[in-house]
Amino acid sequence: MKYEFPEGFWWGSAASGPQTEGVFEGDNKGDNIWDHWYREEPEKFFNQVGPEKTSYFYEKYKEDIQLMKETGHTTFRTSIQWSRLIPNGTGEVNQKAVEFYNDVINELLANDIEPFINLYHFDMPMKLQEKGGWLNRKTVDAYVEFAEKCFELFGDRVKKWFTHNEPIVPVEGGYLYQFHYPNEVNMKKAVQVAYHEVLSSAKAIKVYHEMNLDGEIGIILNLTPSYPRDETNPEDVKAAKLADAFFNRSFLDPSVKGEFPTDLVELLKEIDHLPVIEEGDLETIKNNTVDLLGVNYYQPRRIKAKESSEKLADGPMPDDYFDNYIKPDRKMNPYRGWEIYEKGVYDILTNLRENYGNIRCYISENGMGVEGEEAYINPDGSIKDDYRIEFVKDHLIYMHQAIQEGSNVQGYHMWTCMDNWSWTNAYKNRYGFIAVDIENEGKRTVKKSGRWFKEISDANGFD
Repeated sequence: MKYEFPEGFWWGSAASGPQTEGVFEGDNKGDNIWDHWYREEPEKFFNQVGPEKTSYFYEKYKEDIQLMKETGHTTFRTSIQWSRLIPNGTGEVNQKAVEFYNDVINELLANDIEPFINLYHFDMPMKLQEKGGWLNRKTVDAYVEFAEKCFELFGDRVKKWFTHNEPIVPVEGGYLYQFHYPNEVNMKKAVQVAYHEVLSSAKAIKVYHEMNLDGEIGIILNLTPSYPRDETNPEDVKAAKLADAFFNRSFLDPSVKGEFPTDLVELLKEIDHLPVIEEGDLETIKNNTVDLLGVNYYQPRRIKAKESSEKLADGPMPDDYFDNYIKPDRKMNPYRGWEIYEKGVYDILTNLRENYGNIRCYISENGMGVEGEEAYINPDGSIKDDYRIEFVKDHLIYMHQAIQEGSNVQGYHMWTCMDNWSWTNAYKNRYGFIAVDIENEGKRTVKKSGRWFKEISDANGFD
């Protein structure tokens, strides 16, 4: 069967500034929470590889953009590092960063690759984290100033902007499950952090639209469908709906509909965990919804009614209301420990079509991380990653079905272009179309999947 995609479909990949750029002497970048945490506890990072040793994009961007062209990219998403552009989080702008981001944007455009630019990718400037980070209302104002500066500097050429990538992750990682700095377990703080992220997004969208720039602005959410163990069991269904409220609708509803889900609000009210809301905030959120939605999809969430008595913390936690369920016959990526469920992407797109006004969207991340990829090396030094080709193709087939049924999905970005540094996992699992040898000055080699991606991009589909 021939799978053809709509004319102008976006083919590309996603990355982020802190995961690719690296840190170099004289670049004048300020510290973010990752730079700080690595210095404090390097043993928490796989093989003790820190954020200064990311994929050298700061120096190799011209080579990398040529490789993007070689691998069929028509679009590419990255982020502007707040702590690179404004080292202290507020105040003086780093002119070396302005030059770098201008050069990257211009180089992409010169190679017919449209830049998609995200503003916040888990990289809080340390100077602001010392004052509370997203817990502090003043951080919202600082973020909006940062966003406005980015629009002013780069908005003449960048036409696709995103306020946050996966804003639920700083909530989960930093204030619930201890995999991001500052490693706290406090659901009341988690709720306030989430609220400030939503508010900052709406305020940045307001500023962007007021500047009358010729583009669009959205947010990127990792939507993880919550499937009940037994759809005929009301308790399982109720548990799955609550999990969906915590992890998906908490950001999806205010971003697209301008309001928070009532079941989540009622639950937070019951446990006295509503955030501090100032006058005018809810109107700002209501009136400044997204133009475009990025959807990151990696795995499903399987949920059953609460059966265990285990408590993850002294205070309330989302997990007090459901248990995770392991589907017996699930297909797995054993390296990442994630279920592979291709139909999930179709279910997300169908939900957006039926319940969210069929908002214009695109798959902004989807990918497969594999450890020890050097085991699959070809004689020419490239990686024979047929498993990645199969993974992408199977998800594209379900995306194609959603398009046939009317979904307003505009494109597909894989995570990621070149292998990059992945937070505490560093380079444990590789995700890229292009291999990076960090022991050999970041040498790049296109994998088999990168050559394949060029073929489908050129053909705008595949057989």
